[in-house]
Amino acid sequence: MTGQRLAETRRAWHGVAEILLAGPQYRASGTIRLRVVPGGFATVQAPELRVEGAELVAGGQRLALPGNTPAGLAAAVDVDAGVPDIYDDHSGVREDEALVVDGAKAAYLADWFNTGDAAMRRVLPDQNPVLWPEHFDVSVTENEVNYGVSPGDTWHNEPYAYVGPWTPRRGEFWNAPFGAARGISDLPDATAIAAFFEEGRAKL
Repeated sequence: MTGQRLAETRRAWHGVAEILLAGPQYRASGTIRLRVVPGGFATVQAPELRVEGAELVAGGQRLALPGNTPAGLAAAVDVDAGVPDIYDDHSGVREDEALVVDGAKAAYLADWFNTGDAAMRRVLPDQNPVLWPEHFDVSVTENEVNYGVSPGDTWHNEPYAYVGPWTPRRGEFWNAPFGAARGISDLPDATAIAAFFEEGRAKL
């Protein structure tokens, strides 16, 4: 499931993660970390907000993302909109930009995040996967190696899993600039993703 609508939905989700969740949370609670939840992602501290598919959820409020702007949504749920000011690699979504979110694509990305989260917990049960808003991926770190899943990016439009050692490695397995990556078409479930992570650990 690639193409423009996926890229648009991914970009909008990324912008919402930064502008409406991570930014307000950082200013209120001092952390940019987000977490995977069924249907999407959520803050880990105040303010309590989450994204489920094509909706922003705040308490009893459920607000549609498509067609709304981050600024308008922030006003509706009474949070201080804006990206965290501690990194420079942002989504590019403006606060006054109408969001484009396809419900089916959002569900597809949510399933990938949840499947990847499950794989990380299986392989590294002592770790707590984090959804990082700057690159909009979910990852854990062990012994200077990142294990994670991405919804896709400018390097690879299709969702993929990766093993990213802090020190570059050489060899056929290491097929990406940041380590090793496998696309969603090769990793149909949490078992397959976990096996890929385990293969990477063994090669390290």
